[in-house]
Amino acid sequence: MGERFFRNEIPEFVPEEVGEEEIVSAGKDSMTKLLSLPYRSFSEKLQRYALSLKDTVVRETWERSGKRVGDYSLYTGVLGTAYLLFKSYQITRNEDDLKLCLEIVEACDVASRDSERLTFICGRAGVCALGAVVAKHLGDDQLQDRYLADFREIRLPSGLPHELLYGRAGYLWACLFLNKHIGKDTVSSARMRSVVEEIFREGRQLGKRGSCPLMYEWHGKRYWGAAHGLAGIMHVLMHMELEQDEMQDVKVTLAYMFLHRFPSGNYLSSEGNESDCLVHWCHGATGVALTLVKAAQVLRTVELVEAAMEAGEVVWNRGLLKRVGICHGISGNTYVFLSLYRLTGKPEYLYRAKAFASFLLDKSEKLISEGEMHGGDRPFSLFEGIGGMAYMFFDMNDPTRALFPAYEL
Repeated sequence: MGERFFRNEIPEFVPEEVGEEEIVSAGKDSMTKLLSLPYRSFSEKLQRYALSLKDTVVRETWERSGKRVGDYSLYTGVLGTAYLLFKSYQITRNEDDLKLCLEIVEACDVASRDSERLTFICGRAGVCALGAVVAKHLGDDQLQDRYLADFREIRLPSGLPHELLYGRAGYLWACLFLNKHIGKDTVSSARMRSVVEEIFREGRQLGKRGSCPLMYEWHGKRYWGAAHGLAGIMHVLMHMELEQDEMQDVKVTLAYMFLHRFPSGNYLSSEGNESDCLVHWCHGATGVALTLVKAAQVLRTVELVEAAMEAGEVVWNRGLLKRVGICHGISGNTYVFLSLYRLTGKPEYLYRAKAFASFLLDKSEKLISEGEMHGGDRPFSLFEGIGGMAYMFFDMNDPTRALFPAYEL
């Protein structure tokens, strides 16, 4: 288990010092220097580095390929680069980033036209949804309408799974993204409602065979995590207008997960899997913590707040993973503390986010070069590589609005 993460030796708290960076830094090791910086100075340092990383990601994923699209997905492909550029634009208001974002989206549009994948993170829905939103920001109504028309042409086949990366929940997330950024009824409630009903229908059918009201299978396994299982599906469902019995099923499903978590406080990757080793967004406490934060906001119970905080403790203790990305790396785990900070307002969570970000800023490049840390199978991508780290660094600019990309809304 210890091989997956670095031992967390970060102090529980380091007070910030007011003054010039050189004065604050005097006589301290590099990590303590970062933790001692006033938050504004720290976030500005992160933003400068994020801009440099963004340029590297663009060069490696877009320019070096001759602007050709192999993988169009947001997860590991160039749509993730476009999403990073959109985040950079939101922070800096540099329209060059927005224009380049659209250029990449248009290339992904061509590459994804015959794709059978239909979700936001891994499919055509993400291309159309991001394209429409970027067109809106550029003031191109005609292009926005074209992308929306293309989005509305997407049809979900009967055999589609229900999880987030490749299934119905991932399509619904794209609908929510459009309604947030374009307008409330951009995707009609009736269209989303039919998908919600199908998710509940199958979840209840499989749930009858066990003690959990909702259950789903993906590739023969009953996953719990955010990417393929219960946490991700419940998270999306809680953004919908649910009937009372549906919300009760969601609530009891989350309670089932909490009751059957590992003694360590971590969460199973799938039903029956007793290996307590994954503290990721995709599998384990990280993704579940983000879902519990959403549940605490929707259901407004102290128990859910406490459950989210408990999952956060697992991430603090075992979340300095030997990877940089947001799916299964330190960048993604940092969002747990940002989410808990938004939920509770407790400064300790902002400090923990700052601590994980400081670890990445201070050590990741050296650790990767020495082979002590994995840069990701797609090292410049949004979900596996430094694209996600850059995105998180941008988000630290305003922690009250920081949201795990393509998951929190």
